[in-house]
Amino acid sequence: MRRKLVAGNWKMNGGIDANAMLLAEIKAEFGGAACDAAVCVPAPYLAQCQSLLAGSAIALGAQDVSMHDAGAYTGEVSAAMLLEFSCRYVIVGHSERRAYFSETNELVAQKTVRALSAGLVPIVCVGETLEQREAGQTDEIVGRQIDAVLSSIAENDLAKIVVAYEPVWAIGTGKTATPDMAQEVHAMLRKRLQARNAQAAMEARILYGGSMKPDNAQELLAMPDIDGGLIGGAALKAADFLAIIRAA
Repeated sequence: MRRKLVAGNWKMNGGIDANAMLLAEIKAEFGGAACDAAVCVPAPYLAQCQSLLAGSAIALGAQDVSMHDAGAYTGEVSAAMLLEFSCRYVIVGHSERRAYFSETNELVAQKTVRALSAGLVPIVCVGETLEQREAGQTDEIVGRQIDAVLSSIAENDLAKIVVAYEPVWAIGTGKTATPDMAQEVHAMLRKRLQARNAQAAMEARILYGGSMKPDNAQELLAMPDIDGGLIGGAALKAADFLAIIRAA
């Protein structure tokens, strides 16, 4: 049985004092027995959060990684650098990176390969916009996004990735995907993985990243192919993040 994973994506939020308070509250109640938990923090706070999480069951993650090993790439952060801060996870292809920084499916695939080669667990984000959903293009768009990654990684690496489905139309818009709607896309993603490697597809975790909150987490997490959540705003409030972890 796949172990649930709840990963917080702090996005471009946080501060030295606020980080310390938030993680102290989460650590005080999270024992680590029921599910896996992680926080993906802005790069400037990796050192602080590494220190704060030392000895805890909460894993550290980053929000992006360069496709390059090293060199003249100002502003980029390499996989090797992330490992020096004890990162376990790294988000790749988040919808905001795709929309605001023009990241293509091919670039996301390259970043996934780079993360895997370094021993990091990539959380590969896929998802469609409202316009694409209303045009009936969800399977086509999301399928193309995940296929670009699957065609770039080795078959034995498939179980090492985490996939996160984030319907862009349900994030911060007031619109919500029902558990059945989310499950439908998760099941489609699982089938895409199965076409590559049936056994690995049963091991790989697929998270839901469409505004999971304490009041909808239990219903979403009850779906057979929803293996956890990639949490945005709720990850910045200890009570909300812990409530989702308890639901998992």
